[in-house]
Amino acid sequence: MSENRRQILDMLAQGKITAAEAERLMAALEKEPAGASAAGADQPRRTEKLKYMRVVIDSVDGHGPTKVNIRIPMQLLRAGVRLTSLIPPQAREQVNDAMHKQGIDFDIGKLTPANLEELLEQLNDFHVDVDNDRAKVRIFCE
Repeated sequence: MSENRRQILDMLAQGKITAAEAERLMAALEKEPAGASAAGADQPRRTEKLKYMRVVIDSVDGHGPTKVNIRIPMQLLRAGVRLTSLIPPQAREQVNDAMHKQGIDFDIGKLTPANLEELLEQLNDFHVDVDNDRAKVRIFCE
């Protein structure tokens, strides 16, 4: 156990912080890369396993404000990839043909859990931020 975690648990045991505060501090420690400087300069890439893809939208249209907050579990993607092995070969060919017709050069038969993990690792740095007068959209992984 790290020294920071021990200090948080000691403060909780002494009643100096609440359980909710301890939980927030622990979560912040998990997000902080090991060996990161206090100033945060040159932080290494996150190495923890991503749990969610988030889509957050705040917009204003003619009917008033709209807020959308979607959290998609990455485990859903992982399970879906494992299920592709159950797709019959003829159906796989049909899926590949349909994708080729749309200009997507992709073979669903080559999608494996290992390939997906490589793709998900690249999502560590994935952020889309769109800001304009009427809407703010954020897409990111956590």
